[in-house]
Amino acid sequence: MEVYTTENEQVEVIRRFFVENGKALAIGVVLGIGALVGWRFWQNHQESSAMAASAAYQQATEALSAGTPEGINSAEKFITGDHGNYGALASLALVHQFVEKNDIAKAEQQLRQALGQTKDGDLQAMINLRLARVLLQQKKPDEALKALDAIKLEGWVAMVSDVRGDVLASKGDTQGARDAYNKGMAAKPAQGLQSLLRLKLNNLPS
Repeated sequence: MEVYTTENEQVEVIRRFFVENGKALAIGVVLGIGALVGWRFWQNHQESSAMAASAAYQQATEALSAGTPEGINSAEKFITGDHGNYGALASLALVHQFVEKNDIAKAEQQLRQALGQTKDGDLQAMINLRLARVLLQQKKPDEALKALDAIKLEGWVAMVSDVRGDVLASKGDTQGARDAYNKGMAAKPAQGLQSLLRLKLNNLPS
């Protein structure tokens, strides 16, 4: 690095720097300002998009709660609009309607679609857990176990173990079911789930 002994030398070096690099600096400043403006625009756009998606989600779920064909169509239209997490949440609400109407195959289809709509780990866990239950209802225990295996987050251990125990019990694997229920108990879940797991353990054949 050069050492400048006088203020005049320092001023001259600075002057030469701006003469030689002034255009690049000007462009850099413009680009920097443009990037800042672009970032702010993107943030505002994201906030506006999120607010719009939230409002549309609320409207779709309110229509869906009526349980009418029109409400279901409205929810399906919203879901296909690529609304990310809101689309996945709407899918879960729609699945509830399908299960209520005993259209389990359509519930499975909707849940698989929902998995592709979100990258949120907890939301994916919720969808996979619901998918496992739906697959169990359709007597697809091996597919249900695969859905449960996809849930890796620690906070879901008790709920996953509960459903895993149900699936293994349906396959006649009493010991596997017992191990799963005990694992759920060991995770110290909420009192309601603890009671349910204890009941299931007590009802297993010896």
